Amino acid sequence: MEPLVDCVIEDARWDAVALGPTAEAAAKATLTHLGLGTAGFSLCLMGCDDARIAVLNADFRGKPTPTNVLSWPSEERAAEFVGEDPDLPEPGEADDPEHLGDIAIAFETCQREAEEAGKSFSAHVTHLVVHGVLHLLGYDHIEDEDATLMEGHEVAILATLGVDDPY
Repeated sequence: MEPLVDCVIEDARWDAVALGPTAEAAAKATLTHLGLGTAGFSLCLMGCDDARIAVLNADFRGKPTPTNVLSWPSEERAAEFVGEDPDLPEPGEADDPEHLGDIAIAFETCQREAEEAGKSFSAHVTHLVVHGVLHLLGYDHIEDEDATLMEGHEVAILATLGVDDPY
């Protein structure tokens, strides 16, 4: 079976911390938690550096600074009403999976944030991948009710992976 996550490494430091297996586990746990299963879906995750993500952040969000994670859903999946779960996608076929979208994650920012929070790098990266996958599925944290919903899912998903509540 094909992996759920197509991991593209632009910064070799990600190879040393096993970004691919970490992302695969986090994405599978997210889909499983939401009752989707892991077959019939795909996403792409790029492990990059702060310079690359700053360019992406400027191009897509008008913010020319590094950030930890960015996501680009393949289609709009937001909930109709604030505080509600979005309509989740249907899986595709094994040879034509439903592409959920793309995520980029920046090494230096993730490393700095983990150190500042006293968390392991792996736990922080796992949290950010879960966060990014939830964005691909239509979750957001702009409104307080949506943030509460999204954070609740994150905490529950991370617990299945042995990661403490990041909040």
